[in-house]
Amino acid sequence: MAATLAPRRAGPPTSRPVRPELWTTRAGRVPYLEGVHLQERLRAARQAGAIADTLLLLEHPPVYTKGRRTGPGDLPMSEEWYGTRGIEIAECDRGGKVTYHGPGQLVGYPIVAVRDVLDYVRTLERALIAALADEGVAAEVRDGLTGVWVGERKIGSIGVHVQKGVTTHGFAVNVDCDLQPFEWVVPCGIDGVRMTSLARETGRSEGGVRCFGRRVAWRLAEELGHRQRLVSLERLRARAEAAAATRAAPPLAEAVHG
Repeated sequence: MAATLAPRRAGPPTSRPVRPELWTTRAGRVPYLEGVHLQERLRAARQAGAIADTLLLLEHPPVYTKGRRTGPGDLPMSEEWYGTRGIEIAECDRGGKVTYHGPGQLVGYPIVAVRDVLDYVRTLERALIAALADEGVAAEVRDGLTGVWVGERKIGSIGVHVQKGVTTHGFAVNVDCDLQPFEWVVPCGIDGVRMTSLARETGRSEGGVRCFGRRVAWRLAEELGHRQRLVSLERLRARAEAAAATRAAPPLAEAVHG
């Protein structure tokens, strides 16, 4: 006689844990100080829990940014001299020294909650190295030096600031930008450093910043353990403004009796 099999009892449905989101926004070309102001508003919104971890991808018009450790010798020419070449000079609160941003360079500003700053910097390094490997460029980090390198040439810079557990600033990768402005300063405080770009290393110029930005965003989300979600700049600004309005509103008692 054939054995009768008892029906299997249905167990609870299995589900994978939901990964947090990395909101990714392509902001186009943004003046540097406008970008700083946007980061500050988004940082406050992230601290308030009004937005998820966020990545801003953009380009800046030509600008030298001075980190907290910038010395007088890092910008050897006068501010007027740089101005005649169309390059702005701006102070910022990130770590590190002076660096250059300009068209053709991918700038990424992750506004994310972190616990370990050093581990976060290593996460950025791994994401950039993986994205460059996707393009056929073997990049690496070098002991005692910041950023991402291709042999003796620097292709990407990293500088971050953390306030109340949320980051601003981030990274910049030379995609197909003009490298000459790096020759007019001491980039990142490293004498004699040679800069390179993705276009120079591969001999290709197609795709540009937008295409490479997609690779970096995907790789960073992967390294953070997040799933990527594209969010418009307008929506992001609206969330930040709503969070700011909530913080600025008086307590209910004051609103009624004030």
